[in-house]
Amino acid sequence: MKSGASLPGDCPLRYGRLVKKSAPDFPIESPVPFRTGSNGEFEPPAPTVRDRVADEAFQRLSDEKSRRLGLSRRDFVSSAMGTATALWVINQVYGCSKRDGAGYDVDAGMMEDRGACEALEGDEFIFDVQTPHVNPNGAWREGGGFEGALGGFPQARCGELDFVDCFDADHYIREVFVHSDTSVAALSQVPAVPGNNPLETEEAAATRDVVNRMAVSQRLVIHGIVVPDRGPEQLDGMQSLKEAQGVAAWKVYTQFGGWRLDDEDIGIPFIEKARELDVKLICAHKGLSQFGLDPSISSANDIGVVAPMYPDVNFLVYHSGFEVSVPEGPYDSSSVQGVDTLVKAVIENDIGKAGNVYAELGSTWRFLMTQPEAAAHMLGKLLLHLGEERILWGTDSIWYGTPQDQISAFRAFEIPERMQEQYGYPALTAQAKAKILGLNAAEVYGIDVEATRCAIDEDDVANAKLAIELDPSLRRPSYRRPGPQSRRELLRYLRLHEGMPG
Repeated sequence: MKSGASLPGDCPLRYGRLVKKSAPDFPIESPVPFRTGSNGEFEPPAPTVRDRVADEAFQRLSDEKSRRLGLSRRDFVSSAMGTATALWVINQVYGCSKRDGAGYDVDAGMMEDRGACEALEGDEFIFDVQTPHVNPNGAWREGGGFEGALGGFPQARCGELDFVDCFDADHYIREVFVHSDTSVAALSQVPAVPGNNPLETEEAAATRDVVNRMAVSQRLVIHGIVVPDRGPEQLDGMQSLKEAQGVAAWKVYTQFGGWRLDDEDIGIPFIEKARELDVKLICAHKGLSQFGLDPSISSANDIGVVAPMYPDVNFLVYHSGFEVSVPEGPYDSSSVQGVDTLVKAVIENDIGKAGNVYAELGSTWRFLMTQPEAAAHMLGKLLLHLGEERILWGTDSIWYGTPQDQISAFRAFEIPERMQEQYGYPALTAQAKAKILGLNAAEVYGIDVEATRCAIDEDDVANAKLAIELDPSLRRPSYRRPGPQSRRELLRYLRLHEGMPG
């Protein structure tokens, strides 16, 4: 670590926590969760018989394979073979044994041969455009709402005495940059006015500066949260966010406040201000309608209106309009919810594959990892209508712990020839995956891929990661219970969180 580096609040970076051996002995769980849970923005579906069968199969196989290989079950689960086992189970239980269906490029032999797990590994440039953390020492804790809500997320079980510390900058660095193959990330925040945000913009900037000093390259960029329905002072504050904090993009949540980007009184003035300040990246939450709100206000149809109006502004559609309650299938122009709303907006407004609209996969991919057919439709529609250069990688982690499970699963995922022929979907090629995982976001954010890649192997974060790779006893990524698991838990989450998302 470079001298002088510090975290928000002048707390020294505690590198021992990145590779701490004293973490509690958590239950052994699948590295790819069979139940997604909720990130607080949607009601989780009830557990199914398949979920139980998948978990039982994974526990049985991991016990059998670890014994045969002479490994502890925990070390087996933490290895590429453990991930291959989880994906094999998904193929068998949720994907009709793969055959000609959608699913993962894994076979039974990979469960016992790490050398055969190439499909799960890679050297892609990975840019995660949706990552959050909190400042445990912030004034927001006085209200208590969001603090209680954090307890429902998997990262809360990291082993700290104060579970909110599990979401601090130390753990964020550990899970995103050490326990995953992520190269660059965008640090975002929840929708809250200044003074009440679990991560104020200046605190996000401090984390960015720490990470970039450690890396001696640009490994982290930050968003500026804008709540334009709260009044003109929000737009006035955008200049300070740019000049004082150096934000790289704006993040808005149109469903909270019930406004649209094409609203002449709220949305249009916000876009005009972004153009005036020459920060022309707008990240808009679309889909994942919060429980109890009208889903129509989360539709992506306003994107289709404003994108042609402002061709010099790039619109990054977070979650791609995905809704948990809407099954993803072939494109249906009559759909009023789900990814189809984004696809329809692009088609009807002739935005095309070279346009200024990008689909982001945060939480969407994670939810669909155990629904191979639906995942293939979701990705296939986006590839067909937006193109492989207009899809962005995001994970919504640190809420979910390390994003490595999502990365490994995406590397191995395939859209079968059957669906390509029937629906016209392009193949999810290695080239397409590389673009989606990071090259597209690098172009949008103006990140020098080669300069960043050259720094990765030499920086302090990579050295910490290398220490973990050399000592298997330290390899304990946060694969744990994935968020609120039922309607009751979600309602408790929202009550504690005062109705705001995670």
